Amino acid sequence: MALRSRRIDITEGSRPVLARHAKLKFDEARQVWVILVPERVLAPDEIAVEILQLCDGVRSVDQIIDVLAAKYAADRGLIGTDVIAMLRDLAEKGFLAEAQDTKS
Repeated sequence: MALRSRRIDITEGSRPVLARHAKLKFDEARQVWVILVPERVLAPDEIAVEILQLCDGVRSVDQIIDVLAAKYAADRGLIGTDVIAMLRDLAEKGFLAEAQDTKS
């Protein structure tokens, strides 16, 4: 599996993963999760952290939505809209890449 370095368009079939230059880390001093990118630190909310932890390059956005809809017993359509909007925002900023299968 390889990563595309270009910005991606998020759809339900996308398999997002944090870009190489972005790291999701727990900041012990502040007791919060942060996204570390060159010269910036972002502080995502709890739901965003949960979504980002599911962005492993294996799960599709569709599967991420299913996991969250089941966990919170919530309307899949509403969750899907929010998940896709958040991931698109991060993708536009260059914080996400899309995993691609490589041929052996």
